[in-house]
Amino acid sequence: MKAVILAGGKGTRMGSVINDIPKPMVHISDKTVLQHQFELLKIYGVTDIILTVNHLKDVIIDKYKDGSEIGLNITYYEEKVPLGTVGAIKELEHELTEDFLVLYGDVMMNVNLERLIQFHKQKESECTIVIHPNDHPYDSDLIEMNEDERVVAVYNKPHDPDKYYRNLVNAGLYIFSPVVFKYLEKGVKADFGKNIFPILHSKIRMFAYNTPEYLKDMGTPERMEQVTRDYESGKIERSIFDNKKRAIFLDRDGVLNYDTDLIHKPEDLKLYDFTAEAIKKINKSEYLSVVVTNQSVVARNLCSLDELQIIHNKLETELGNDRAKLDAIYYCPHHPDKGYPEENPAFKIECECRKPKPGMLIEASKEFNIDLQKSIMIGDSERDILAGKAAGCATVGVMTGQGLKKTKVLPDYFFKNLKEAVNFIIDKPFEALFHQVNADYQKKSDKNKPFIIAISGNTRSGKSILSSYLKEVFSNQGLSVAKIELDNWILPEGERDNCKDVYDRFQLNKVETDISNLLSGKKISLQTYSNHVQRESNIIEYEINGNDIIIIDGVIALSSEKLREKSDLKLFLEINEDIHKHRFIDYNRWREKDLPEIEEIYQKRKQDEYQLIEKESKFADLVIKQ
Repeated sequence: MKAVILAGGKGTRMGSVINDIPKPMVHISDKTVLQHQFELLKIYGVTDIILTVNHLKDVIIDKYKDGSEIGLNITYYEEKVPLGTVGAIKELEHELTEDFLVLYGDVMMNVNLERLIQFHKQKESECTIVIHPNDHPYDSDLIEMNEDERVVAVYNKPHDPDKYYRNLVNAGLYIFSPVVFKYLEKGVKADFGKNIFPILHSKIRMFAYNTPEYLKDMGTPERMEQVTRDYESGKIERSIFDNKKRAIFLDRDGVLNYDTDLIHKPEDLKLYDFTAEAIKKINKSEYLSVVVTNQSVVARNLCSLDELQIIHNKLETELGNDRAKLDAIYYCPHHPDKGYPEENPAFKIECECRKPKPGMLIEASKEFNIDLQKSIMIGDSERDILAGKAAGCATVGVMTGQGLKKTKVLPDYFFKNLKEAVNFIIDKPFEALFHQVNADYQKKSDKNKPFIIAISGNTRSGKSILSSYLKEVFSNQGLSVAKIELDNWILPEGERDNCKDVYDRFQLNKVETDISNLLSGKKISLQTYSNHVQRESNIIEYEINGNDIIIIDGVIALSSEKLREKSDLKLFLEINEDIHKHRFIDYNRWREKDLPEIEEIYQKRKQDEYQLIEKESKFADLVIKQ
């Protein structure tokens, strides 16, 4: 297959950055954009390349000549008069007698071309456009496709402000069949995106190939700087489909937007004010942002699939307006309960995609080559957490939406909202601490005994987050980790009349006895502590059986001399009072307490808990300030 690289553009938006060279000759690190494209094509056996040139053409020709020095066969077509992206292609009609690739010379890309060509052949496509979501859809040409990935509409910029669009952007990489030539007019200036594709999709078999791989144009100095950063960090190299990706899977209602119950009209979808910021942070990382949402509104006949798509178009449009993008949206339109006169019977079925089943996550993992074991599910309901666990992901709960108030299955992590969750995932605030803890573990002399880590600190200081993180990273190294949560020894609120302080509430004497029994090989069963009125307590069993590491996590983890003596490493989380109070208020609001009651509890805890626990930092090997 031959390739045509459109390399004649002037780069007027680049200003003084490249005023003496053509855009494709801009250097990304130590190579020009053209050199990066040549190397990509060569990997997939595409060695016959035609460069269309115009502006400052000698810079390109003098550098690459006939391509023989780099193992390519390069020829040139000089546009005497610039004719857009179409004109030069039409002039090459006699040379392009078989399907051929077209690349824009100012696009940095790393795409598995073999998969793209295979897609083109399988679809028996006559024109394949590579598309992807980007963070500026409002100034991009957008593509609409049907379930078979066939292009059904092309929306040029500027877009109708009264409509919502999918964030599927023409990425500047195509495969054409020679049949397209009869739709191109010789000697007429035209652009594929603006003038040809809006008409061509109704004339021939035209398909869209959606990929999360790296394709970014160099049209502005800002984008050029971003591409350079991405290249030097290795992000571009890692982005190719062959490499496993990590994803942050996101429930929709209650995580991204207010859950107003069975949203079935675009006007009912309202994003949280932190949503775009959180998604942008994911976009800048190497995680994919993938929505997986149950939408029984279709089965309930509250809206059609097309109407649901408009709701999702609104979601993508509003995120795009704030420079954020979702890499994919998966939804389940089904519901298993049948027999209602108003239902849509075609969707009232048992399926494999409705959470708590992991079907949507598994489908995404196949389509995007996602490593589920290194991915994360963020949700506000028990079914989200169950789906994430069934798929093998780490799980994160948030207090927004349903807030996991009724769940019996707890997530690995629990945060105030999506923004806090994403900040933790991306920023990795405990990464450096883990290296210190791991160093202590590696120095442990007796490898036949478990390494015991005690984590203490006042309530809401981040103990459970830290303990979950340590468990996750140690487990990822193949170690067996047991986590003991001392909160499960807390007396229920109705049984605390005789409690003088935090030690009584946590039943410190019983904790000492139970932990000693556990470490001697006995199994312990107890009722879990229900920290929300809508949660039911259930039985939890602890058993230590050949674990490499045991993490004891709780307010009183350093309160007992007996526990301290058993611990190999003692950690204390110290938290700023203002931050602590804000977290305390947020947490108790989630517990459905009003502000006067929260203030009363806080003042009481300062006397009978916080001041007592703060003094115990002196027993810690490491004090971690929050």
